[in-house]
Amino acid sequence: MREFMVASGDDGRRLEKWLLKAAPALSYAQACRFLRLKKVRVNGKVAKEGATLHAGDVVNAYLDDACFLARPRENKLLAGFRPRIDVLYEDENILLIDKRPGLRVHGDEEEKVDTLITHLQAYLYQKGEYDGTGFAPALCNRIDRFTGGIVIAAKNEAALKEMDARIRSRQVEKFYLCAVAGRMVPPQGELKNYLLKEGKRMRVLNREAPGAQAARTRYRTLATDGDLSLLECQLLTGRTHQIRAQFAAAGHPLIGDTQYGDPKINQAHASHFQQLYSYRIVFRFTGTPGPLEYLNGQSFQVKKLHRGFEEIVRRMPE
Repeated sequence: MREFMVASGDDGRRLEKWLLKAAPALSYAQACRFLRLKKVRVNGKVAKEGATLHAGDVVNAYLDDACFLARPRENKLLAGFRPRIDVLYEDENILLIDKRPGLRVHGDEEEKVDTLITHLQAYLYQKGEYDGTGFAPALCNRIDRFTGGIVIAAKNEAALKEMDARIRSRQVEKFYLCAVAGRMVPPQGELKNYLLKEGKRMRVLNREAPGAQAARTRYRTLATDGDLSLLECQLLTGRTHQIRAQFAAAGHPLIGDTQYGDPKINQAHASHFQQLYSYRIVFRFTGTPGPLEYLNGQSFQVKKLHRGFEEIVRRMPE
């Protein structure tokens, strides 16, 4: 907390603009946000947006010391980058983003800039919620490049730490929609086996082996039309390529999957992306409450599926 006395030169100035001078590291949006969070008092009373200051007023600002430092140099990449993200939900701690198929989550040897993490950080930078220094907004989970759907992002270190722990302890339920070749028998059940990484692929094993990890996916058939079925899958473990590899091994590869799928089937359906969408998540927290406890019991679902996936869903019988 820092205390100030309003000088005669600032008599009649709006509080938000005065804060920008007193705390140069703040953006206008951040100044308004701190006022809404009741972090500023004038003459001992909680100040509101739009308040007018007078010479001699005493202002108490309950802000981090970093807010009073000189504003960092502009990050040209984040300032000039055009963020294109579909935000399903946002609060002061997290965002839920509906990632479009084809967009990389993190940079790789082929693409380092046009990634979900760059879109996220540019979005928050241009909103004034990230200045390019200190904690960098980060992703709590990731999905394959050609998979669409919900990715959880953290705005601060406490949120990242808690969400990571909740995901590891399976307190975040993840549901996917996928279109597979053929009909599942039985129409609902659970795939249980082991996945062993071999290069860029996952090999499916029916028994334990050195380096292999147990993989479990619960599924139910939502609809079937001719040679393909629409399934809802719940990840009970979170292994790389889990759904894609397991269903291919079961004889029902995902439509559009160029790595584990059937080229003839993919060509027949003219699918440009693997038909897999992380469409719903449910927070079911247990144990000691943390800063994200307010999310407990909440469920979030994408508003609209990717166009190619939507076409497959549309052709399914009711």
